[in-house]
Amino acid sequence: MNTKYVVIIQCNMAKNRCSGMRCTNAFYEKTDAFKNYNKDTKYISFTCGGCCGKLVSSKLANFSRWLKKYTDVEKDEVKIHLSSCMSTDNAHYDRCPNINYLKQIINKKGYENIVEGSVFSKKSEKLREKGIYKKYQ
Repeated sequence: MNTKYVVIIQCNMAKNRCSGMRCTNAFYEKTDAFKNYNKDTKYISFTCGGCCGKLVSSKLANFSRWLKKYTDVEKDEVKIHLSSCMSTDNAHYDRCPNINYLKQIINKKGYENIVEGSVFSKKSEKLREKGIYKKYQ
């Protein structure tokens, strides 16, 4: 599959303290979870909307509407990344307790290509290997 669009969904709580720069840089520099995308892949990010993540439904509906109106990109050409702040145990807090619910919403909106993670901190990865942070995948 040729991915034409990447959507990064960030934790709304984390977004209160995070600019999203590391995820954005990783996308544009094609590192971490974005290393296999080509230079023509487009990118957008938004938050889950807050716990429990139910606002993802309306945000994806809005994205889908604009995608259809202004592009020829199909939903199967879109990958949804649940940011590392949502999908991993890290220094700030554990994995999002609503992650499976979010995946159900994303699937219900017609998006099947879901990736857990965006940026992979070397320090956090070492702590996962030591068992200090939990592993989920």
